[in-house]
Amino acid sequence: MTASPVNSKKAVSKAANKPVVAKKTAAASSAPSAKKTTLKATTAKSSAVTKKATTPAKTSGAVKAATAGSTAVKAKAAAAAKAQREREAKAAAAKKAAAAKAKAAAAAKAQRERAAKAAAKEREAKAKAAAKEREAKAKAAAKEREAKAKAAAKEHELQRKARERAAVEAKKLREIEAKKKAVEAERLRKQREIERRNQEEMKRQERRELEERKRQEALERKMHSKPYAHDVAFLAELRELLLETQSVTAEQITVLESAVNDLLEGRERPEYDEEDGSSAGSDYDRDQLKMQLDNERLKIELIDVALARVDDGSYGRCDSCYEPIAKDRLRAQVPVFTCVTCRANG
Repeated sequence: MTASPVNSKKAVSKAANKPVVAKKTAAASSAPSAKKTTLKATTAKSSAVTKKATTPAKTSGAVKAATAGSTAVKAKAAAAAKAQREREAKAAAAKKAAAAKAKAAAAAKAQRERAAKAAAKEREAKAKAAAKEREAKAKAAAKEREAKAKAAAKEHELQRKARERAAVEAKKLREIEAKKKAVEAERLRKQREIERRNQEEMKRQERRELEERKRQEALERKMHSKPYAHDVAFLAELRELLLETQSVTAEQITVLESAVNDLLEGRERPEYDEEDGSSAGSDYDRDQLKMQLDNERLKIELIDVALARVDDGSYGRCDSCYEPIAKDRLRAQVPVFTCVTCRANG
């Protein structure tokens, strides 16, 4: 009886799915490369079986072919799994052999290390014994040398003390002699120093006296100097300025005297009353005028002195430092008897 196309398709699908499951199981235990190859072959065969199953006329032949392909896939998957297990067994055997070999090498190395440690301990023991023997010999030799050194040091110390006593005695004698010489030398030095100081003091005194005489002579020359005696024209100019100032000052004195007299006359009038407070202002004004009048009279006296100095040619000399007063100052202030420097210094 011929199968229907629908039933043939279901049978082919079931037959095609079985090899895929077998392939997945085998691929899980095989290498990645075998898994990829098996999947490609299974997919190709399943596609071929599916295409064949779609034809209604060849349904039975397709089922047989699918069954045969599934068996072949299972056989290949089993072979690949077996090969994988063999490779894993070989790798495990090689790993076990390598571990055994490493263990043997480590045991040999440990044996060598133990042997080396034993040899090192033996050498160390021998070295310690030799060192102790050398140390004992060195201590004996050192004790012998120390005894000899102590004896020699004692002898040297006795000799040194004897030399020191002799040196001390000689030093005392030298110090006594040196002190005597030093005392005598100091006495002579002090005597020479006193004589030298006396001579220097006499020389300084002579220099001071000479400088003082020179200063006094220079001062005398300055005090009697006539700085502008040779400048007749300038002295004539100063005379004119002095006379003019004297005339103006005399007029000012006359005016001031008149003002003072007027204030005195006003105080003597009957209507003058001290209670209204005007007397205090009047007295203050009169005192100020008197003071100004005294200053002008003093100025007249100074002008007379300046005219006398102009006559003898000494006008223009500072009364403090006896240096010439600048011409501009003599022209600007009439009369004047000090230079700018002395005037500023007070």
